[in-house]
Amino acid sequence: MIALEQAQKMIDVALETGASAGWKPLSAVVLDGGGHVLAFARADGAAPGRFEIARAKAYGAVMLGMGGKAQMARAEAQGYFMAAVNGIYGGQTCPVPGGVLIRDNDGLVIGAMGVTGDTSENDAEAALAGIAAAGLTGES
Repeated sequence: MIALEQAQKMIDVALETGASAGWKPLSAVVLDGGGHVLAFARADGAAPGRFEIARAKAYGAVMLGMGGKAQMARAEAQGYFMAAVNGIYGGQTCPVPGGVLIRDNDGLVIGAMGVTGDTSENDAEAALAGIAAAGLTGES
């Protein structure tokens, strides 16, 4: 289980990671193991539509049990499969880096974090920093 305090810490650190690096304004969401939103924040200047992108990145990760990098590789190798999965989930997934699985100390998936706003690789880096700061393990 991810505590609200941990979710907020992940988001704060992810947004600060982007700001410190001079990246474009980030938005970040943390979902629980069932794909439900625990916390969200959008940095000043971030586009208002970023919530849905961040949520879709995280939702795909938690529902498929694979991070955004793995999803993107799967989409490149088997585009028809990932298109079908996106249809199954009502268009709610975004198979690119920035959707990061959250694992507990036993290695169990307990949620996912989605970050968006800069390059997908930078988004994933910010998510991993936030997850680590909360004492958990990220898998991008």
